[in-house]
Amino acid sequence: MNSFFLAILLVPVIEIYLLIKIGSEIGALSTILLIFTTAIIGIYYAKYEGLNTLRSGFTQLSKNETPAYEVISGAAIAFAALLLIIPGFVTDIVGFLLIFPLSRKFIFNRFLKKFPHKKQEKNNFIDGEFEDIEDDNDKKI
Repeated sequence: MNSFFLAILLVPVIEIYLLIKIGSEIGALSTILLIFTTAIIGIYYAKYEGLNTLRSGFTQLSKNETPAYEVISGAAIAFAALLLIIPGFVTDIVGFLLIFPLSRKFIFNRFLKKFPHKKQEKNNFIDGEFEDIEDDNDKKI
């Protein structure tokens, strides 16, 4: 079975189980308030980090550098904001891990280690000069 479909099936089951367990320990109203509080705090922090990433991307562009990390980071922040909107504790934890810059860099580095980097080969060019010689015989068209 594909791991994506397995995650689609398991995440709601785990979320419902945790909501029931935590709700039975701290109460239903406290659990609901905790879910809303994490969503509100997470969305505001995602907005803050998104603006920081956008500012950093513009700085990279002004230096004529490619803002590759900022683009990936922005996508991760958008995904984290989506996870924080979804009610549940597991999605909130994953969302907060993706929003914080230190944990996001750690996750990106762990992910990049799984894929081998292609080494860029240096092209050997021979620098030289040439002279274009025009002949009347070359103009036969």
